[in-house]
Amino acid sequence: MPTIPSPGLGTSGNDESDQCAETVRQALEIGYRHVDTAQMYDNESAVGDGIAASEVPREEVFLATKVHPSNLAPEDVRETTAESLERLGVSAVDLLYVHWPMRAYDAEATLPVFDELREEGTAENVAVSNFTTELLDEAREILDAPIAANQVEMHPLLPQDDLLDYCRERDVTVVAYAPLMQGEAGDVDELAEIAQSRDTTPEAVSLAWLRQRDGVVPIPKATGEDHLRANFETPDLSAEEVERIDAIEERERLVDPDDAPWN
Repeated sequence: MPTIPSPGLGTSGNDESDQCAETVRQALEIGYRHVDTAQMYDNESAVGDGIAASEVPREEVFLATKVHPSNLAPEDVRETTAESLERLGVSAVDLLYVHWPMRAYDAEATLPVFDELREEGTAENVAVSNFTTELLDEAREILDAPIAANQVEMHPLLPQDDLLDYCRERDVTVVAYAPLMQGEAGDVDELAEIAQSRDTTPEAVSLAWLRQRDGVVPIPKATGEDHLRANFETPDLSAEEVERIDAIEERERLVDPDDAPWN
């Protein structure tokens, strides 16, 4: 299974082309080596421009994109993945995701095409996003390729312990989106207090906690060199601080569409 660099750069919502390209370029110069995009984000061209503008060679960048849930019928997977590669300016991606198991997703029809794309070298690895353990079981039965990653929302108010245990046991990396809690980290007393004691931010504490979880790769979003660097250079939490965050009982899911598989 691939080693997925941590942290990755999340690009969801970064759809202003020049800003997105510059963010990717700056992130790679700082030291990021994992860039995450998606057809849904409407920024693949800008992400490709940022990689091309960087001095970091393409082969050192772990690049991931995701097939839109409306494009998951077999022929649409093939056609739109080719379009994604063209927009990104690459011959292959390191990780190709099923973005959400909804709309056109049909496990028996969709997943064999991901196997084909991996076999022909279009995608180095196959991944899924927003899958429950039941859906992961089904996908693992159908796919010939191992599932390299499951990208899900994960942060101190949604630790997803059972899902993480499942993925660890099967060598599936959990790629954590919304790791900074969409700006709500400061509302969690434990994070705010640890941050104050360390002269850092609650967001940095949330990200540090995730980076210290075995098998988890967070993909924080940021623009501007200062924010990018802050997300890349998180503190090392003590065992006591980790235990304090682990003990938080409050739960909140921030991304929760009605047709999500857990609803």
